[in-house]
Amino acid sequence: MLKTKKVISLLVMLIFTVVLVLTGCGGNKKASNVEVNIFQFKVEIAKELESAINDYMKEHPNVKINLQTVGGGDDYGAALKAKFQSGSEPTIFNIGGPQDVEDWMSKLEDLSNEPWVDLALDGMLSGATSEGKVYALPFNIEGYGFIYNKEIFEAAGIDAAKIKDFNSLEAAVKTLDEKIKNGELKGQFPNLEAVFSYAAKETWVTGLHTSNAAFGQEFSNSIETFNAKEVEFKNSEALKKIIDLQADYSLYKNGKQKLNAVDYSTQVDQGIAVERVAIIQQGNWVYNGVKEIDENVAENLDILPMPIVGGKEDCIPVGVPMHWAVNKNCDEEVKAAAKDFLNWLYTSEKGKDYIVNKFYFIPPLKGYEKLSPQDSLGIAIKRYAEAGKTTPWVFMGYPTGWGQDVLGANIQKYYAGEYTWEEVVKDSQEQWEKMR
Repeated sequence: MLKTKKVISLLVMLIFTVVLVLTGCGGNKKASNVEVNIFQFKVEIAKELESAINDYMKEHPNVKINLQTVGGGDDYGAALKAKFQSGSEPTIFNIGGPQDVEDWMSKLEDLSNEPWVDLALDGMLSGATSEGKVYALPFNIEGYGFIYNKEIFEAAGIDAAKIKDFNSLEAAVKTLDEKIKNGELKGQFPNLEAVFSYAAKETWVTGLHTSNAAFGQEFSNSIETFNAKEVEFKNSEALKKIIDLQADYSLYKNGKQKLNAVDYSTQVDQGIAVERVAIIQQGNWVYNGVKEIDENVAENLDILPMPIVGGKEDCIPVGVPMHWAVNKNCDEEVKAAAKDFLNWLYTSEKGKDYIVNKFYFIPPLKGYEKLSPQDSLGIAIKRYAEAGKTTPWVFMGYPTGWGQDVLGANIQKYYAGEYTWEEVVKDSQEQWEKMR
């Protein structure tokens, strides 16, 4: 009887050990299979990424990859925290820059020895590097500014090539506004209602991207931003000009609080994609979505600068929007599959085709010399970059939540008439110091 109990005890321990070996971050799996869970933010590439995953799985039948996308109007950062807290930890997830690296360090696998590290373009790894170790793969190179419809500008007699500073931008906006209001453009563009649509509901648009146009000239990079104990707001009046311009020449000049209900879909899908407005503040990531609605409109898009008066004006912010990280707490087999998929996606010929021709990404790595951007906005970003007309993305170094929950929310209060601009600046400065 005692011998039987010992045998049963050994069997239970053996089964428990096997379960532990076969489980880890990707969920349960058979001995011959590996399951990888991806939790990512970029809604614009969700369908195309799913296709890439399917192609990878055909080449690697022992790997099962599940994709979940949370982004657009949703707060990815909050969703990611909830995902980890639920106990269902993803294998691959997204992080921003230095602040995210610090916040998520306990979950980050060291990727310094991955093949793509040596292929990275200059500066592309800085945002996800800490103490000499690389913790994430940069998504791509993105840029944003004032995206405009070239045909509308041409019909209004505006030469976009001459817009190189705030004064010339404002003059063009006023001309366009006048011609929209007097009906001069109605025959050719029957849907056109206003110059701008500004998605103030999306605090990542206001508190991160708009603000970066100014702070990208106060700080030299995200590392310097991350190390700053306080923020001077030395370009606060120039930032106000950009925020006011987009409101004053929108549909809601006389009711600016309504801008706080304008979301990404309203701005892009129901705005510039259907020629309801002529200009939006967004980046090259909108191309795919606009193309699905109207390919002709997508091909007619270009980018105007985001001019900071008193600073660098003929330029746009260009940088790395996000990174791919691997959860170090997954078992070794799962982590190996996750790393292999990311390497395949960015360095194999099939993967590179997805990156450039289906995701419409500007690659952050070498080895893409034969694959230049073909979409209108990718070409525009490349033009600015090659001309040196760029400023850095520094918002990845803001204190956690400051850009959206503080500055973005304060801009909403400004539009609602609850805060003066001086109060926006003062409160945002105070909160930066507290959050640091």
